[in-house]
Amino acid sequence: MSNPATTDKPAGAQAAGAHNELVTVRVAGELLGVPIGRVHDVFVPNSLTSVPLAPGEIVGLLNLRGRVVTALSLRRLLGVGSAPAGSTQTALGIEHVGESDGLLVDSVGEVMKLDPEQRQPNPTHMDRRWAALSRGVYRLDGELLIELDVDAALAREPSRQAA
Repeated sequence: MSNPATTDKPAGAQAAGAHNELVTVRVAGELLGVPIGRVHDVFVPNSLTSVPLAPGEIVGLLNLRGRVVTALSLRRLLGVGSAPAGSTQTALGIEHVGESDGLLVDSVGEVMKLDPEQRQPNPTHMDRRWAALSRGVYRLDGELLIELDVDAALAREPSRQAA
């Protein structure tokens, strides 16, 4: 059985870049993939400054090498609440519409190369918040990988849930 991450495509197809490279992250135990071209930094956030009256998904602001970065919780965007007390989160540095954002996740894994033809539509029973932030899913051995729609996740719409 072949692994979807390493497909048996003709050499010309691989050379032409016929694959999606996704940085894998975990949020609330679920595996998600962020397009590698959107990730500029991976860092552990510290010294967050809270932002009064900000939407619930905005955790705060931080200074990353002289840039002001807005830290957003992917957990809160997906409706699974805040990270457990005492846990250390990692941030993906992403540029979006000229702004620097840090997308907080539980952990960062590896970079996977996946065949875009293997991406499937979201399952019909997927929670609407998750579906709104997903570009589709990949079936891996034993679990699904949800491809994150970065633009949808970072759109500055007011939070629909309590922080």
